[in-house]
Amino acid sequence: MTDKTALDATIAPAKPHTKPARPFFSSGPCAKPPGWDASKLATESLGRSHRSKIGKARLQHAIDLTRKILGVPDTHRIGIVPASDTGAYEMAMWTMLGARPVTTLAWESFGEGWVTDAVKQLKLDPTVIRADYGQLPDLHAVDWSTDVLFTWNGTTSGVRVPNGDWIADDREGLSVNDATSAVFAYGMPWDKLDVTTFSWQKVLGGEGAHGVIILGPRAVERLTSYTPAWPLPKIFRLVSKGALAEGVFKGETINTPSMLAVEDVIFALEWAESVGGLAGLMARSDANAAALDKIVEDRSWLGHLAADPASRSKTSVCLTVAGSDEAFIKTMAGALEKEGAAFDVAGYRDAPPGLRIWCGATVDTADIVALGPWLDWAYAAAKAA
Repeated sequence: MTDKTALDATIAPAKPHTKPARPFFSSGPCAKPPGWDASKLATESLGRSHRSKIGKARLQHAIDLTRKILGVPDTHRIGIVPASDTGAYEMAMWTMLGARPVTTLAWESFGEGWVTDAVKQLKLDPTVIRADYGQLPDLHAVDWSTDVLFTWNGTTSGVRVPNGDWIADDREGLSVNDATSAVFAYGMPWDKLDVTTFSWQKVLGGEGAHGVIILGPRAVERLTSYTPAWPLPKIFRLVSKGALAEGVFKGETINTPSMLAVEDVIFALEWAESVGGLAGLMARSDANAAALDKIVEDRSWLGHLAADPASRSKTSVCLTVAGSDEAFIKTMAGALEKEGAAFDVAGYRDAPPGLRIWCGATVDTADIVALGPWLDWAYAAAKAA
């Protein structure tokens, strides 16, 4: 084990001999599943129309695998939509909000983005409940007579909701959940979630540009009974002639998808099945987060931005570095990248200076363990600089 006293005295340790076999710790796009190779992707759908028999079949297969692995009940519809998680969440906001008052929760950058859209673009005058980076707002202060916008797992702060117990069973408003860094790493209480969105590029290690929207019965009822006061772009339209556009939830996408990205996520979903489905994915994420926790515990200069373990992310884990500023973190991250020991570990640009290590299921725990000595080396090198 690296000598802790030597590190605190900024005596540079020797460069470690063992590097992570796959030094991909980016929080999006995230590491590919173990064993991934482009040559392993099915290609029969490439060069074909996405509306051809094979195109629709592959899109439906991706939807079916998603339902199976996540345990999404038949009461909920799953659709593949444009523009990653952002497009999926914007679709929900623009098509469903305005029927009731709105409450927005924000404790990191992406939650703040939804606040901005609700206030400045849709002009809804929402109730905004905020918390600083590293903290979670008072979830029990939420008024469930309103539509509630929240992020299950804050990618840029490493703070998550601990569970779904705070979501009222007898809610009058909709629960609208940005779960892009959460699905496939936590169990989702689908009976409490009216709208859930995510992208393939996070826990699955898929490609960006496509989003997924999951609608419960209450969301479908809102879509078919309420017409927003504002015009809707074509890529947001889920209703046609007063009825839900059911084709969207059967592989008939609103615009042309990348069939290569679809084949890529099918590979990831089939890999997920091979490691035990949702339980296996959660176990891998849990093991990775535990390994990183051990690294933090052993180093006085490292800490968690999310102080409360109950609301600490197990995927996008955000770390504080003693005495650091943006330039220091840039030096650390740059040194690690130059050595090929860790890629993309600097914290998000709007977050407090620190490191962010992705611990989702496509990362191998052995690579998290191997990262520890390299963090020692990079920290000492940055202090010396």
